Amino acid sequence: MSGDREQKLAQKNIPGMNRYERFNQVEHAQNAGVTGKRIARYFAHEKVLVIFMLIMVIFGTLCSVLAPSIQSKAIDIIAGTISGNFMETLVKMLAVYLLYSVSQLLQGLISANLSQRIVKQMRRELFGKIVDLPIRYLDTHSHGDVMSRMTNDIENVSTTVSQSLPSLFSGVLTILGTVAIMLWYCWQLALLSCVTVLLTFLATKILSKKVRKFSRQKQMYLGKLNGTVEEMVSGYRTVVAYNHQDIIIDEFCQVSDSLTKAGIRTDIFSGVMGPVMNCIGNIGFVIIAAFGGYFSVHGLISVGVISAFIVYAKQFSRPINEIAQVYGQLQTAIAGAERVFMVLDEAGEDMSGEPLMEDSRADVMFCNVNFAYEKSHPVIRNFTLTVPSGKKVALVGATGSGKTTIVNLLMRFYETESGDIFINQQNLMGISRASLRKNVAIVLQDTVLFSDTVRNNLKYADENASEEMLKRAVEMSRCKEMIELLPNGYDTMLTGSGENLSQGQRQLLAIARAFVADPRILILDEATSNVDTRTEKAIQAAMQLVMKNRTSIVIAHRLSTIRDADIIVVMDHGQIVESGNHEMLLSKKGRYYELYMTQYAGFST
Repeated sequence: MSGDREQKLAQKNIPGMNRYERFNQVEHAQNAGVTGKRIARYFAHEKVLVIFMLIMVIFGTLCSVLAPSIQSKAIDIIAGTISGNFMETLVKMLAVYLLYSVSQLLQGLISANLSQRIVKQMRRELFGKIVDLPIRYLDTHSHGDVMSRMTNDIENVSTTVSQSLPSLFSGVLTILGTVAIMLWYCWQLALLSCVTVLLTFLATKILSKKVRKFSRQKQMYLGKLNGTVEEMVSGYRTVVAYNHQDIIIDEFCQVSDSLTKAGIRTDIFSGVMGPVMNCIGNIGFVIIAAFGGYFSVHGLISVGVISAFIVYAKQFSRPINEIAQVYGQLQTAIAGAERVFMVLDEAGEDMSGEPLMEDSRADVMFCNVNFAYEKSHPVIRNFTLTVPSGKKVALVGATGSGKTTIVNLLMRFYETESGDIFINQQNLMGISRASLRKNVAIVLQDTVLFSDTVRNNLKYADENASEEMLKRAVEMSRCKEMIELLPNGYDTMLTGSGENLSQGQRQLLAIARAFVADPRILILDEATSNVDTRTEKAIQAAMQLVMKNRTSIVIAHRLSTIRDADIIVVMDHGQIVESGNHEMLLSKKGRYYELYMTQYAGFST
């Protein structure tokens, strides 16, 4: 990590807060109603599946409501209360139950398909947003937490759509249908049975608040846990090298304990709903048995109707219990959806603007530029510099002096707070980011390769690059021999983002990739810091050819690598303190002289 990035992260270290709290200090839950409406918009794009699912739900509900009525008739035929064909009634009852089973099967298949299509759309939008997010957002949020939103949070939505929503729809329709037919049979007994509904609503209201509160906490801590694991895996060598295994385990356990507590509380209040609803349902059975027997003795209803009421009461309480139980899942899904929508609501990078004008020249000018990652800690102060076209300008200075920040501003990873940057008199703010970055190639100190072939990693700079262009770039970057020694040459797969290569080999490929881009402006941020001295000299010779007649900005701590630069700019606390060529700056015996002599004496800067 460069010095400027370290300074920026240090500025975010608020006293009294651990790093897990900082990851989520700006996050807050949105209104559940608003979130529900946003989720409903995804269903609007799948109208056909939603309609078919509703048809199956309605058909299944009709079957479940009709079956007890036929059963009541069969019992009354056996009791002799009414006359009729018992076998015909039995066959009808069997057919209705079979149709109900088929509707449930189709309902499950349709809801599973619907959930995957909706989640696919959400994943696509979220991934597109993550790719489009400004660098500032990813620099200030835990990468593990961002990935958790893509995986765990969206998976919760998927589970709810495939399992909970069908139960919710069918439950509501079953309750309405059951109440209607109970009122038709005996409105007195139906009203007595519905007394338990009030108890159900009260219990659901009290418990649901707790479920929502702790499910939101659970999702938040899950994101923190993923962030901890992601940091440990990506920085495992550093953890082991400094014997921080016990410390990282303690930190993990702290977050894991918080997640466990939130999970237990969520499961407790979600699990309590079922038994509470069952208890209320049993109270309903007692009411039906007592008052149903009384009404039967007085001739208001038959024995078959009592039997039907018992089935309807169970059928009435079952969806209420299911709704109460899935409510916890719904709250978890809403909490997850809120976190997804937080990312979707973030402002993406503004890609508008004019294209960079075609010109053989590429003059770069910084005019009174000021910038700060945090307002109270300015990083760049009144920075003014002209990089003539075709010239090589080197930025040097102590760690945290603002060198990498200048590159970030030129690439429009961050926007200046004041001042202007021009390329050929064209203001950078008016140039589209896509056009700008197409004409600028950058090689960072932290090499990034992808889990793909060597060829495709090289073509990442220009997907239309020919084989001849690739070979020329490889030869110029002095990594031809290295690639030839790989098992499959250009077709060798790089695993774990290039973990099967040494750090120096990865850096060579990154430099070759920049050469493939053939940019008008070339930026090298400590590009040779991870190669040995012999390789560095070879690369320096190749880079002289590449940088010839090309505007180049080089950031280097090894002052020996930039002795031939046309202009050397010495920075300190975001300002230019000296500028000139190597011999001129040495003769001044100023800041550059001190840096050079310190390195020459063998001390680190």
